[in-house]
Amino acid sequence: MPTMSADPKNTLPLSHSAIVQDHHGRPRLAEDVNLPVLKPGTVMVETIAVALNPSDNKMGKTFPTPGAIVGMDFSGIVVSIHPETTTDLVIGDRVCGCVHGSNPSEPTNGAFAEHVRARPELLLRVPDHLPMEHAATLGTGLMTNIMALWHPSALGLSATLEAPAEKAFPVLVYGGSTATGTLAIQLLRLSGLEPTVACSPHNFDLVQSRGATSVTDYMSPDALNEVRSHTQGRLKHAYDCIVDATSISHCYKALGRTGGRYISLEMVPKELQTRRAVRASLVLAYEGFGENVALSKGYESQADPEKLSLMVKHIHILQRYLDNGTLKTHPARCLDGGLAGILEGLRILKSGSVSGQKLAILL
Repeated sequence: MPTMSADPKNTLPLSHSAIVQDHHGRPRLAEDVNLPVLKPGTVMVETIAVALNPSDNKMGKTFPTPGAIVGMDFSGIVVSIHPETTTDLVIGDRVCGCVHGSNPSEPTNGAFAEHVRARPELLLRVPDHLPMEHAATLGTGLMTNIMALWHPSALGLSATLEAPAEKAFPVLVYGGSTATGTLAIQLLRLSGLEPTVACSPHNFDLVQSRGATSVTDYMSPDALNEVRSHTQGRLKHAYDCIVDATSISHCYKALGRTGGRYISLEMVPKELQTRRAVRASLVLAYEGFGENVALSKGYESQADPEKLSLMVKHIHILQRYLDNGTLKTHPARCLDGGLAGILEGLRILKSGSVSGQKLAILL
């Protein structure tokens, strides 16, 4: 049974180093940043490794919040547990997960720091066989996929990890070689479905190793016809991990005659939503925290306990797949430099040169 636990002998520092936004929303290394306050229902994690996401660059540009700690994905060691926190975690556990970094309503907590405050029910224990830098790549991708695949407002798939499909049907994953995409492929296969993947040919081996049932070169002039051939008019679900004019058009046209559902990881302009029979929606990982998202421009949302419950349920299920090695992490490209190396990593990520890998850094 979960117990309330804390280590009264464990004294946290008053400050730590972190990557924060400057007055223009750009990332910079800062020292003597106040630690986030440990609240009831949370634990403090000493960060061992972090992984980078495109949103780490986008948040500062779109929602500049001077002083806000940047970063979402992390792994580390539990070093303190609030006495009013009920959890089966103990001091010293290796864990991984994500937080809402660059958060205007909670700027003191982000992954790119020496310590991170987290909700224990949304953390995965890191098994001994998994390096911490690889574990750090999981949090945002898994939370995004749980929301995208199974929440009723997104794809709302009837096939689940607990109740796989009796009769498989295709799901298009456009950009399947992204960090989110390779996890989506695995979760779809574990749910008894057929991940139909569009990506670059040099990543075909990667997506096939994760369970893609068919692959298409998304730059090929025949890409759309190939997807239609693979799915034979049965496609009712499209998952867009790229979200540009080409990917949106491809997904909309690939869906069968009666339409279906399209889910994206970015906002889609109204003029590109070309079919009334297609139900389009945006999925954002941080909605899974069950808290108000105090952003704007269509990215804001109200706290939804049902989304949190969905997340907790699936994190618990996914722990088993991670422990037995069934769930594979995205290939990690590890950079040097500790916290300062994150700045170079963000520059590399922004250049668009990363493909089939996720940047990770050991602190």
